[in-house]
Amino acid sequence: MRPAIVQEQKLQLKMNQSLIQAIQLLQFSGLEIVEYIQELSKENPLIEEVNVDYGISSFKQASPNEASIGEINQAELTMYEQLKGQLYSINVPDELQATVLFGIDSLNEDGYLDIDMKSWANQCDKTMQQVEEALRLIQMLEPKGVGARSLQECILLQMSGDDSFLQELLTDHLDWVAEENITEISNHFHLFDEEAETIIKQIQSCHPKPGQLLSTNKTEYVIPEAYIYEEDGNWKISFYKWHSPTIEINESYRHLQVDEKQAADFLKEKFNQVNWLKQAIQFRGNTLEKVIEKIVERQRMYFEHGAFMLEPLTLKEVAADLDMHVSTISRAITNKYVQTKQGIIPLKFFLQPGVKQKDGRQTASFVIKQLMAELIKNEDKQKPLSDQAIKDRLQKEFGITAARRTVMKYREQLGIPSSTKRK
Repeated sequence: MRPAIVQEQKLQLKMNQSLIQAIQLLQFSGLEIVEYIQELSKENPLIEEVNVDYGISSFKQASPNEASIGEINQAELTMYEQLKGQLYSINVPDELQATVLFGIDSLNEDGYLDIDMKSWANQCDKTMQQVEEALRLIQMLEPKGVGARSLQECILLQMSGDDSFLQELLTDHLDWVAEENITEISNHFHLFDEEAETIIKQIQSCHPKPGQLLSTNKTEYVIPEAYIYEEDGNWKISFYKWHSPTIEINESYRHLQVDEKQAADFLKEKFNQVNWLKQAIQFRGNTLEKVIEKIVERQRMYFEHGAFMLEPLTLKEVAADLDMHVSTISRAITNKYVQTKQGIIPLKFFLQPGVKQKDGRQTASFVIKQLMAELIKNEDKQKPLSDQAIKDRLQKEFGITAARRTVMKYREQLGIPSSTKRK
């Protein structure tokens, strides 16, 4: 075949700078956008101020129910919550779950075990061997040294090397370490002075109170984008001031006459950057408003009657209703919260998968889990409900059809052991 030049038309979708920035900002929370603009202003002299102190939204209704900044949740994880949050990373046998949790709750604020092993075993109705295994699991968590019963054990957990040598040094000769007595350590353990000095430095680098490393966590704030409230029988949305911040331009640059090409190009680039930023903020604001409005529309029963009335709703359904791409909706709800009468809730909560019923309708998986939790909470503790019994009760009392394997999956997701282990 002879080569030939062929002219062909193709339609390609190319993302310009404005669209790329809009997609990036769509994932930011309101305050993250403010911080982002403030950071950008350090390299862009045109940005004079980020203004969030203005009317919340063009459709905002004045309401005495409006939430103030003082109502924003401050979510600070305790040492105990952070340690429990790490348990997914280690293999904790089902029969030791409660024992490990009891052990974590028995640590003092410095991270040391504040209960003797025998008492721990008695209170959890476990053997000494089982509580020792539970302690070993706790001591696998970060930071190293947590779960120690003494300073010596705390240091040993943080160091690697010859345990027998370190055990003797820390138990019988800790004063040599405190005094940095290199000569005594070298002579007694037949080490070179450099080796003894290295060991002392390693011990001194260990944290004597590892629990405090978790108590100094930076406070994380949960900031709602909007406030959803009822007024005169209608559900309304008020967007907070940081939802769509405005950017004030330094006017002295707008009319500045610059002869030098390099300086002129620099100013043009910075003006374009500000314009891209404004478009991205507007795109984010408009998208988020549409998504929240749709959620309020589709989840009206939840807002009126509470969690048991949550409807199944998927990203795909919201995207179809708004004629947007699923990925756009996903980015829009990431790390976004709304203030409701039930508290501050992540937008992702309102998107729940459903279990299809015989009549074609669907029940949100969250609702089924809540009903299961209630049934188990009120069960006869001498005769706990099996998964089959829970399945039958859901059908009989609530008209919900769910497969037994679905019941088992939801029970495990709730962290509830099987009926044989609940006796």
